[in-house]
Amino acid sequence: MTNIRLSFVRVCTLIVVTMLGLGASFGIYAQTVFPAKSIRLVVPFTPGGVTDTSARLIAEYMSKKLDQQIIVENKPGASGNIGAAQVAAAEPDGYTLLLGFDGTMVINPHVFANIPFDTLKDFRPVGKIGDAILILVAYPGFKAQTLQEIIELSKQPGATVNFGSSGIGSPQHVAVELLNQRTGSKLIHIPYKGGGQAMIDVQGGTIPLVYTAVAGAYPHIMSGRITAIAVSSEKRAPSLPNVPTFIESGISDFIVNSWVGIFAPSRTPTAVIQRLNSVLNEVLSDTEVIARLQKLGISATPGTPAAFGDAVKKHLDEYGQIIRSAGIKLE
Repeated sequence: MTNIRLSFVRVCTLIVVTMLGLGASFGIYAQTVFPAKSIRLVVPFTPGGVTDTSARLIAEYMSKKLDQQIIVENKPGASGNIGAAQVAAAEPDGYTLLLGFDGTMVINPHVFANIPFDTLKDFRPVGKIGDAILILVAYPGFKAQTLQEIIELSKQPGATVNFGSSGIGSPQHVAVELLNQRTGSKLIHIPYKGGGQAMIDVQGGTIPLVYTAVAGAYPHIMSGRITAIAVSSEKRAPSLPNVPTFIESGISDFIVNSWVGIFAPSRTPTAVIQRLNSVLNEVLSDTEVIARLQKLGISATPGTPAAFGDAVKKHLDEYGQIIRSAGIKLE
């Protein structure tokens, strides 16, 4: 009887060890074999913008390291909601990914009355690509040419100090609403359908101020057609070393960047997420990629999926508070 019991124990032990081995092998298999075909990277905006350009840059370099093509597909509409919803509903196998940015992932859920996805439940973070530095610029003939002068002018009785952004609920819009809340300034939002026309209008003096990404403003600053007031990053922009930060301009702890990153559908296997994150981090550590991203006004930020996920949760909460206080809503 004792021998039978010992044999039974040995058999059970063998089964458990075999199953553990198969599980480990499957994890290794998933990491080494994936991807076995091309990957779709959905950009929920039209071609040509910073999100689209950064997506194509990252796709180019990741494709080389994965030995499979990453195909960028533009699915614009509803401030990124349409493309994001398509990825949320896609097969969670790692072959359909989303190029997400803060406007879509952490601002839209608070701005839109009805949104077809849940940022935390419907997606798994793969990794953050980088932070896009934002800047406040002015018409050169505007009488206020520093951040403090602009804030004080907006507080004067009867004063109307407008600023343009790429639209209602854009990261730039939310950032200036935060500035109003923090300083008591009364800057008035003029929404545009994209940043291009806003940039044209500030150069002509139609509006005095625009809050935008450094990449779009840079050539106009260098030509003297607009004046750089301040950047809202922690440190000065490498491309504009003479332009102060909001912090240096007297607004303590005012750090607001826009960001871009890659997301996958929520049930994508961890091994696949890790494989994609590892390759993304390799790409973001490449000096050539870093330089090319900097030309787009983006600072590369390699890191883990968990760290990116924590940042997304934090921004969802922070932006929600700002948006509710400012009463920003879209139908």
